[in-house]
Amino acid sequence: MPSARRTATPPAVPLIITLDGPAGVGKSSIAARLAGELGVAFLDTGAMFRAAAFTLGEGAWDWTQGILQQKLGDFEFTLRGSGKDTVLLLNGQPLPEDIRSEQTGLWASQLAVVPSVRAYMKMAQIFLGQTTSLVAEGRDMGSVVFPGAQFKFFLDADPEERARRRCRQLEAQGKPADLSAILTSINQRDHQDRNRSIAPMKPAEGAVVVDTTHITENEVLEKVLAVVCSKR
Repeated sequence: MPSARRTATPPAVPLIITLDGPAGVGKSSIAARLAGELGVAFLDTGAMFRAAAFTLGEGAWDWTQGILQQKLGDFEFTLRGSGKDTVLLLNGQPLPEDIRSEQTGLWASQLAVVPSVRAYMKMAQIFLGQTTSLVAEGRDMGSVVFPGAQFKFFLDADPEERARRRCRQLEAQGKPADLSAILTSINQRDHQDRNRSIAPMKPAEGAVVVDTTHITENEVLEKVLAVVCSKR
């Protein structure tokens, strides 16, 4: 696949590309590879919510807004590197692998509907995008956080296919994978994300929608990269 790198100097205005979509659709893999092709940072916003949920613990979404704001005030997210080598740091430390568990994912989805948490995360993400060209993946990057992004995409796939992909990913890591339980978790998270009152998950205005159910990761990347290259 040809590289999309065009210049040796960074643009005066940071390049922002957003990839939104439901859990298990492959956003992180595509975003990391796209960022690598473009030579920019990869922002895994889902990892930010997972990190907060893992650090704060179960039930944090029921805390008072004041306590949550105080706890979040001690958080500082930064980025290091580009593409697949981008490292998201919380208070200067890499995130633990445990944030990738299904349980932490459910906690993160619960925490994501809390107004003070969303306000903090939005502020932190916008700050990162003000000084760094990046590919941001999440649920509402193009619709809420970066509405002025130069390129917006929404990736989707059938829940069953997303559950199978998650199973294969876990099996490749040598971890137990229960297809039925994973599908239940995905459907639960979809319901929470699509029906929340604050920033429900949906394609942003002007976003290019890509159904990934029956195409490979390479084909998805080619489609996204072709759109970006055709307009740069």
